[in-house]
Amino acid sequence: MITESAKKIFEIEVEELSSWGKRPHKHSFFEIVYVERGAGIQCINQHEFPYKAGHIFLLPPLDCHSFKVQEPSRFYYIRFTDHYFINEDGLTQHREWFDRIAYILANYNKVPGDIIASEREREFIIHNIKSIYQEYASADAYSDAIISGTVASILNILARSIEKRYVEQANEVENRFGEILRYINNHLADKYKIRVPALAEKFGISPTYFSEYFKKQAGDSLANYITKAKLRLVETKVLHTDQSLKEIAYELNFTDSSHLARTFKKAYGITISQFKAIDGKTYLLSA
Repeated sequence: MITESAKKIFEIEVEELSSWGKRPHKHSFFEIVYVERGAGIQCINQHEFPYKAGHIFLLPPLDCHSFKVQEPSRFYYIRFTDHYFINEDGLTQHREWFDRIAYILANYNKVPGDIIASEREREFIIHNIKSIYQEYASADAYSDAIISGTVASILNILARSIEKRYVEQANEVENRFGEILRYINNHLADKYKIRVPALAEKFGISPTYFSEYFKKQAGDSLANYITKAKLRLVETKVLHTDQSLKEIAYELNFTDSSHLARTFKKAYGITISQFKAIDGKTYLLSA
């Protein structure tokens, strides 16, 4: 399997294709793909999704993908490496921003394909992708700041769309369950808000019944679900930030870095160092 690397921490390209001549490949960078015209099939990790004009995809690093072009297609590609998140000259307050956007990286595999929630958001993203392309082509001293802020806006909208789709899927099981999962995932760093008494009060469920209710809906205990959700964030932070294990453990309320390392090894069967060395994709926890 070929893994393509970006030459810069950020770049944008427009490409017109009547056929896909490349082999399926992986990236070492993030990629936002906007289909301006055309139609066909996109393959992501051996799953196929139809694409057409107006569709927008997010491809996290190490997802295997290819296109089957059925009608001549014009693509915009915005590519950026994880260094774009941690570059002090790029996004402002990058760590706080990245903590918010981590929802994309931790949960995207649940809702691949075109994930834009509304046409208003789609029009906003398309307009901003084209603005980025124009800014990138005629760069000046202000361009980096303008582009980084615009990319941040696009990713925040993608995060909201992914969260909305994820919540809707969970709500199909039971009407309020998606909201419970959203709340838990958004408060993983606050151990008091995700304890049974606090969750039961928040969602109007008897404290004595809440654990049984949660396991019935999720197919797993609350404690196990929280641990898995935290470890998905650990994956993201290990692969895409420069944070130390001590910092990550503190943020996610593990006792210390040794506790985090033991929990990770028990869940994955490998150490965090081994996970990082192989880019981790094979060992992602199931939902």
